[in-house]
Amino acid sequence: MERPRIVGILLMGILVWCCMATSANADTKMIYKDSNQPYNVRIKDLMGRMTLEEKIGQMIQIERNVSSPEVMRQYFIGSLLSGGGSEPTPQASPKDWIDMVNEFQKGSLSSRLGIPMIYGIDAVHGHNNVYKATIFPHNIGLVNRIGVVTALEVRATGIHYVFAPCIAVCRDPRWGRCYESYSEDPKIVQDMTEIIPGLQGQIPSSYPKGDPFVGGMESVAACAKHYIGDGGTTKGINENNTVIDNKGLLSIHMPGYVSSIRKGVATVMISYSSLNGVKMHANYEMVTNFLKKNLRFKGFVISDWEGIDRITSPPHANYTYSIEASVNAGLDMIMLPYNYTEFIDGLTYLVKNNFVPMSRIDDAVKRILLVKFTMGLFENPLADEKFVEQLGCEAHRELAREAVRKSLVLLKNGKSADAPLLPLPKKASNILVAGSHADNLGYQCGGWTIKWMGFSGNNLTTGTTILTAIKNTVDPTTKVVYNENPDAEFVKSGGFSHAIVVVGEHPYAETKGDNLNLTIPEPGPSTITNVCGTVKCVVVVVSGRPVVIQPYVASIEALVAAWLPGSEGQGVADVLFGDFGFTGKLSFTWFKTVDQLPMHVGDPHYDPLFPLGFGLTTQPAKA
Repeated sequence: MERPRIVGILLMGILVWCCMATSANADTKMIYKDSNQPYNVRIKDLMGRMTLEEKIGQMIQIERNVSSPEVMRQYFIGSLLSGGGSEPTPQASPKDWIDMVNEFQKGSLSSRLGIPMIYGIDAVHGHNNVYKATIFPHNIGLVNRIGVVTALEVRATGIHYVFAPCIAVCRDPRWGRCYESYSEDPKIVQDMTEIIPGLQGQIPSSYPKGDPFVGGMESVAACAKHYIGDGGTTKGINENNTVIDNKGLLSIHMPGYVSSIRKGVATVMISYSSLNGVKMHANYEMVTNFLKKNLRFKGFVISDWEGIDRITSPPHANYTYSIEASVNAGLDMIMLPYNYTEFIDGLTYLVKNNFVPMSRIDDAVKRILLVKFTMGLFENPLADEKFVEQLGCEAHRELAREAVRKSLVLLKNGKSADAPLLPLPKKASNILVAGSHADNLGYQCGGWTIKWMGFSGNNLTTGTTILTAIKNTVDPTTKVVYNENPDAEFVKSGGFSHAIVVVGEHPYAETKGDNLNLTIPEPGPSTITNVCGTVKCVVVVVSGRPVVIQPYVASIEALVAAWLPGSEGQGVADVLFGDFGFTGKLSFTWFKTVDQLPMHVGDPHYDPLFPLGFGLTTQPAKA
């Protein structure tokens, strides 16, 4: 009877060993790495393997300047960014930048589970090392093509996530971020979300509603921002309070987000501002209940730069509370961007002591991983050099030049309709070009170009100033005289057939752009007075928004709103001299005085200098 017992024990041992071996094999088979599996299966498998520490790491976005491959590996950091001013050194080539991104990524891939990080950067207003054109005309086909080109150029630097588009509805031009907005009209802003399929790729008609979509290596993850009401603050004060009823919120500030989600936008960034007194970074009702539940947004929600710090006043006064309030409100990824160990310790404490439920952490990580799987980051985590040749290529510059031409708005043309000044003749004896913005690439580009606050001069980017463009366009026999700020006597004695005066705002970004008077800085007004009081002139205004121009209109023969034309100033000359006609229309009301602000179509006091939708047209000049 002993032998059967021994055999039974052996059989049981073999069975147990087989079960253990099968379990071990199943455990080593990392389903989340199998690209043939559905996203939800891969996410479930991966999350089942993740520790709390690894999950919290995925919720973190830090600045590249405080990171290293070792930091990425040790803390399981989910995302990096290059913030405003975190520009490459002048000596850095695109390949250098790609190598840097890949070194960070290799740090992430060397962690226990090898989860790739996602690298973000501000665009379209931030990733403009080559060109920049602020697009104001209602032209969705053009903005889609701009999205495609932007994605390619971002990919050319190894980056795969852009903090764009800004779908703010700027209701007061005194706001320092108004130039980031497409329009004061929510319908125009909604239509211009067509940049999203340009950036991310065209979403298939059968794609699940609300799910993030990024269509391949030539596309990037987009970010609709800043949710919500950022453009509606009192007096346009940046990061301030938007006071509005539910009907106004849904009809003015929400349509852009509805369209963005339908188009598969991958992420949504929260606004610094408050909504009816509640900080948006701590607004559970709007983030979780409305955005995630009502609108069924399935991508991830990201904070703005140090956005959770600013929940308290002064900022960072009670950081543990800021972490708790923001994460429980529904924020998934936090753009810290520096103090990552403090955040990790704080959120770990809050979870372990049941102030933040584990279900909230899991929801955040699930959303982040969904975007990463959708992007194909697990299959193709490293940047590819094949896009480098796209950076600043001729075709892309031509698109930027086209965008400049189509965004110019002609506000006045001659003393009467029967005597237009534009288009200007290419052949003239002697023309004057004047103004602080005529020969300054930095001024043409505005803020968020290379540096956070922009720059002055022609040394930090490649492009064509408006002065150079004029010289390139006129007949070789035409003498072009440039004087930045001529006095009246110089103008009188010059014998000029006509003059082009280019003036406007100096570069700015965010709160430093808040401006309660909106006047053109000196010597701009003096230049207009000295030149236009003596000779027929066209004034080109380079600005991110409508500015005070009424006092000078009577003396100006022709007036052009050029917005921020960026590096391709040739687009301005293309239209001034009639190679192309003016077609642009105002997407912002041009006020008479700031005392009228805020002012919109339908208001009882609506009495603008130039109304929303205004814009004269011209035909191309005959050769």
